Amino acid sequence: MGAGKSTLGREVAARLHRPFLDVDAEIESREGPIPALFERGAFRELEERAALGALAMPPGVIALGGGAVETKAIREALRERATTVLLEVDVETAWQRVSGSDRPLAQDEARFRELYEGRQPLYEEVADGRAHDADDVVLAAGGVTVSAMPRDLVPGIGPAELVADERVLELHPPPVDARVLTVPPGEEAKTVATAERLWRELRLDRGGTLVAFGGGCTTDVAGFVAATYLRGIDWIAVPTTLVGQVDAAIGGKTAIDLPEGKNLVGAFHWPVRTVIDPALLETLPEEQRREGLAEVVKTGLLAGERLWELPDADLVRRCAVFKTALCLRDPYDDGPRQALNLGHTFAHALEAAAGYETVTHGRAVALGLLAALRLSGRPTDAVEAVLAPQPVKVDRDRAWEALQRDKKSTGGELTLVLLGDEGGFTANVPETDVRRALDELIAD
Repeated sequence: MGAGKSTLGREVAARLHRPFLDVDAEIESREGPIPALFERGAFRELEERAALGALAMPPGVIALGGGAVETKAIREALRERATTVLLEVDVETAWQRVSGSDRPLAQDEARFRELYEGRQPLYEEVADGRAHDADDVVLAAGGVTVSAMPRDLVPGIGPAELVADERVLELHPPPVDARVLTVPPGEEAKTVATAERLWRELRLDRGGTLVAFGGGCTTDVAGFVAATYLRGIDWIAVPTTLVGQVDAAIGGKTAIDLPEGKNLVGAFHWPVRTVIDPALLETLPEEQRREGLAEVVKTGLLAGERLWELPDADLVRRCAVFKTALCLRDPYDDGPRQALNLGHTFAHALEAAAGYETVTHGRAVALGLLAALRLSGRPTDAVEAVLAPQPVKVDRDRAWEALQRDKKSTGGELTLVLLGDEGGFTANVPETDVRRALDELIAD
């Protein structure tokens, strides 16, 4: 009560393109003023019916009244059917907002404070995350935490095992006390051989959780292994690089590479948690930070914000919020989420043509952004100023073959993500234009 759920709920619903329902407002529209319903002793029964009905509907954003959690059936439905976010407010602020109103339970300050304290254990019981603003709600809805490493990283009591970048383990202690399976750094981790080794070495049962600790390549392969081992087990992503924290570890895309192309074998398998600790970036070499900046610039172009000018902790959070919101709108990459591939069709082709050895992902994305912006008729100054990409020496025919096999292309047509005034959009582009744009990225 007095937390601002209705106002914030409308904002979050608009950002996620989902319907919004305020349970109290719905009851009033059907049954009349809430104070009168309280006087008749009818409100809680009507609230239970309205809340359970809302939770049985397709995904939306629902604002529950502050006392709804006192009903056992609602608490059970929240655990089974919803991601529940506790909008935090201190008792002083809440009382200032509701005192003097006609709310039945806000007529006496002492009683109000009793309710506030008495309901806290119930809020703790049902809450999957906590929030103060719309960004917090979006992150919590996507299972993303941007904070210092929590002690209770793995929820529940099931067993856990850790898949970690061997180089990262030299710099940071494991985030969980569990059996450790290592993978090599970089794209070498994303091979069929590495995936097979992990499948054979894992000892988890269906109730276990796999924790991925490393950069984007580590979370990609670990998430894919989790998606396929025993037909799917829970996993948690703990990204340690800038590219992992702003992009790769969010949204449930997992994959390994084939010689013919990048990420050609994969699965959508959302982690139960993505824990992003910006402090892990303190040991990141400048070269690796620049790798991640390519994804930051991409996100900034899509969001229309100069995110690359923010301090690391702020840019990580803003990028995470943007990607999480887009992924929640489109969990399986069927529509608006495809905008996140801006520049990546070219980037993946260059990486494959280089055998995933001489052209890094960040460098390839920077070049891919140049090509996408040129085809979009947009200025390239931000990419050139921040990333300064230079053409790379790869086999032109091999790059073209890889581009034609890109997983975003359908029906024999080349589908690219371009940039417009309202952000990214997909379009079929003539083959001659795409080939010319790719050629401009390759050194003679």
